[in-house]
Amino acid sequence: MMTVQFDDPIKQEIWATVRAMNDAWTRGNPDDLRHFFHADMVAFAATVRDRIDGGPACIAGWKGFAESTRIHHWHELDPVIHVYGDAAVVAYYFDMSFDLGGRTHRSQGRDLFCFVKENGRWWAVADQFSSFPGQTAL
Repeated sequence: MMTVQFDDPIKQEIWATVRAMNDAWTRGNPDDLRHFFHADMVAFAATVRDRIDGGPACIAGWKGFAESTRIHHWHELDPVIHVYGDAAVVAYYFDMSFDLGGRTHRSQGRDLFCFVKENGRWWAVADQFSSFPGQTAL
């Protein structure tokens, strides 16, 4: 996988947070998302209709997906980061492959995160995860 580098050190710090966060649920221990998901995080995920409200609920959702699948690969593509003081928006495309229900699935789409910086760390406070239009959701 190609390594993404940003010239701006703040953007690079945020991107390193995104990469570590995604590695936690795709390759490591999803419980480690507690180091990245804000206690008041809110998300819309591709696998559930209703919003997921609160960091613990978001962690449980990501963990449930990770534990019910075998993830072959996860790649972030073409990221963009906009910083607004102690807030940031990160948007990227994703490509992933995973086994679920005895079948291998490939999913591609987009992810939009909002982060805030509190106590010297960047925390995910919102996520909108979706497949590309016209593609079946996860």
